[in-house]
Amino acid sequence: MINFQSFHGTVTMISDFMIGVNGEGEGCYTLISVDNGNGSSVNFVVSPTTYFVDHVMVTVGDRVTGYYDGNAPTPFIFPPQYRAIVMVKDNQNQNVKVDYFNEQLVSSDGQLRLNISPFTQILLTNGQSFTRNPANRNLIVIYGPTTRSIPAQTTPYKVIVWC
Repeated sequence: MINFQSFHGTVTMISDFMIGVNGEGEGCYTLISVDNGNGSSVNFVVSPTTYFVDHVMVTVGDRVTGYYDGNAPTPFIFPPQYRAIVMVKDNQNQNVKVDYFNEQLVSSDGQLRLNISPFTQILLTNGQSFTRNPANRNLIVIYGPTTRSIPAQTTPYKVIVWC
């Protein structure tokens, strides 16, 4: 199971990232540097499989949240370098949570419960419909207002199933 961790901040640099030798993957990988404004920075390695919520283009100066697997091996360098699984560009009209949701559709940290409606779009990362129950899966949840209960409850606009 993926241990989703996140880092939020401002994009300070975007550059090509070389992998392998002889130019393998040239132009397919990017290094996005993010600074949180409190003295911490992270470099995200963005691959062709990194999912960008709403398929937005990220540029220097954008506020973003990068999600990575906290259990994945990482090089012992500074600033830390993580393989980005999901990237989210800040949008004041929506919230995003990337996490594992159990059989009651409660996130693994117990902070959010989903109430799926007939109007909630449930999709795969390729944009196609997901026709099964999204419970017990890793999900990218795009939502608006929540209740002030614990866990907070919301009816999401869109759920992306991470197979």
